[in-house]
Amino acid sequence: MEYIEAPRMPELQRPFIELPALGDDRKALIVHRTALSYLMLNRFPYNPGHLLAIPFREVIDIEELTPEENADLFSIITFGKKLLRAAMKPDGYNIGFNLGSPAGGSIAHLHGHIVPRWNGDNNFMPVLGQTRILPQALESTWERLAAEAAKLATR
Repeated sequence: MEYIEAPRMPELQRPFIELPALGDDRKALIVHRTALSYLMLNRFPYNPGHLLAIPFREVIDIEELTPEENADLFSIITFGKKLLRAAMKPDGYNIGFNLGSPAGGSIAHLHGHIVPRWNGDNNFMPVLGQTRILPQALESTWERLAAEAAKLATR
């Protein structure tokens, strides 16, 4: 209910540029930052803990990344997988990019998805009901992942 009743963030023109500039990682749902990219919780997750790996520089395609950005983005994706394993213990992961609107890309700014998966987590709601269910509030998930990210980053 907290998630449903919470005030909505104002519509952002360029969310992946504007959210890290807020100066409030909790509000932005950012759980970890590196020099060139960051991890945030997806506001419209497929599963609890669904992370987005996003370069700070606004590019549309992976081919536009510099070698340093490419390495950093892949590194933060690996970090995100470790983070989810430590904090949420999923049975598997979906990791990938939706490049272009025909592939399901809803925001032009390049971003990768790291989706934790559990045996039996597929249900009829997304398929038949055209809706998603979220058994854990984003705020609770953020707290759990941000705490674990701080531990992992110091190792």
